[in-house]
Amino acid sequence: MFGVQWQYVFDPALAVDSLPYVLKGLGYTIGISVSSMIIGTLLGFILAIMRMSSFKLFSVLARIYISFMRGTPTLVLLFILYFGFPFIGIQFEAVNAAIIGFSVSSSAYIAEILRSTLASIDKGQWEAAYALGLKWSFIMRKVIVPQAMRVAVPPLSNVLLDLIKGTALAAMITVPEIFQQAKIVGGREFDYMTMYILVALVYWAVCSAFTVFQNYLEKKMAIYTT
Repeated sequence: MFGVQWQYVFDPALAVDSLPYVLKGLGYTIGISVSSMIIGTLLGFILAIMRMSSFKLFSVLARIYISFMRGTPTLVLLFILYFGFPFIGIQFEAVNAAIIGFSVSSSAYIAEILRSTLASIDKGQWEAAYALGLKWSFIMRKVIVPQAMRVAVPPLSNVLLDLIKGTALAAMITVPEIFQQAKIVGGREFDYMTMYILVALVYWAVCSAFTVFQNYLEKKMAIYTT
């Protein structure tokens, strides 16, 4: 510890000067993570319904998909989409490849979250709704999903935070998000330590802002009680 050159750990002047350049990648970071979360949630809901289906084929297909995506590193998916697919004649732009990769990966985790929250709703509510002659789609939309989402908000928020931090992997396929921007400055100034600490603080600030939004959603969703 006594041999550490602490003056090179963090350069405040470089951090302040470089912050505007690093923040140029913030739009990519937020855009990719939010887009992936939206698409992943839609896919996850479909997978959750398939997973709970009494139709065996749907259930098995959903299980296989979820198992594969949960067991495959996201970076591998990104490399397949961006570097592998061109060999079979399919070319994705880096941003599109990132959104697809993060969407399909997160959908597996979201599917399990939604499945468990949907299953947590008392079966008596299904029976009561059917007794009133309500259709399945109406029951899901007006009765079950609002209550399930109240329970699902915290774990879904964790998935979103993981996506925000995970977008750093998109730098590996040339997406100019904040981590990629920080790497460029670090290489130019020969001070990666300062830039990595700076980008960590930026990620922390972004995740903290979304956490505030999560708390707001939890309060709003508290009106749906089982």
